[in-house]
Amino acid sequence: MAEVKKSVESDNAEDILTKIENKSLKIESLIKQYKFIEAIKTALEGYPPRDERCKSANWIGVHKALMAIKDVEGMLRSLDPQYYDILMKYIYRGLSTGNRTTCDQCLKIHEKLTEKAGFGCILRSLADTIECI
Repeated sequence: MAEVKKSVESDNAEDILTKIENKSLKIESLIKQYKFIEAIKTALEGYPPRDERCKSANWIGVHKALMAIKDVEGMLRSLDPQYYDILMKYIYRGLSTGNRTTCDQCLKIHEKLTEKAGFGCILRSLADTIECI
């Protein structure tokens, strides 16, 4: 029974990875068209599953979109508030990389997002242990 469950999860993970790959291609296309806000919206859609491979694959697309953002305030104005907590989780993921360029961008976004969404956004993203990014 455990083997069947593992196989089903594996198949689901493969399907999800394919969807994430397609989403990543769409994000890249939007960035090339200078549609940075649409790229970040696309990146944040479809909250990733618990599978580590899927999380890592999804992070790549989100990272590309985050790094392309030039107008942080404009992005936050156009972003639906339902995505604020998810965005904050990805910001913390970016900060955990230790990469200077990524951290600089994530800190800029963190500052503006905290101004816009408040400290509750930070607390919710840190306290959510069910679907960690």
